Amino acid sequence: MRSLKAMGLIVFLAVVAVTSPAQRSAADTAAEINAGVRETLDRFFYQVGGARELADKSVGMLVFPSIVKAGFGIGGEYGEGALLVRGNPVAYYNTVSASFGFQLGAQVRSVIIMFMTSEALAQFRRTAGWKIGVDGSVAIITVGVGGSIDTNKITSPVVGFIVDPKGLMYNLTLEGSKISRISR
Repeated sequence: MRSLKAMGLIVFLAVVAVTSPAQRSAADTAAEINAGVRETLDRFFYQVGGARELADKSVGMLVFPSIVKAGFGIGGEYGEGALLVRGNPVAYYNTVSASFGFQLGAQVRSVIIMFMTSEALAQFRRTAGWKIGVDGSVAIITVGVGGSIDTNKITSPVVGFIVDPKGLMYNLTLEGSKISRISR
């Protein structure tokens, strides 16, 4: 029982560390974020047919190379990424969310959000603290490894992909995540 309480305290402290604002010295630099974004997109394009074509049709992409989620009853997640317009980083963002309920452990995932219309991208950029599900909805596209995307069937103005380090797509939600601009 005592070790369970100690483990709970350790996980809680990890969640607090993950969801607390990062200190400048511990945060990723723009170069580190950009390298992670390129690596994530290269893996995504290699593993999912039609992904590059869809990215080329988008007017902007928000890529979070590494979002860490941890929890023990109370959970949280945090990650930093870049907004790409015409393939170039134009701004940096973080994503934060909290959750309650049965959960134990930690996971790392990547998130790619594509803005398919200029209006959707403009709305995202002018909203401080964009909350998925409140300020905008993201249609999560699920695809298995080796699968492909039919770009003609995607009609949502904002689409998202959740990728684990092995490349598998999860049928998860981003609802409740708050995305805020950061300086790098």
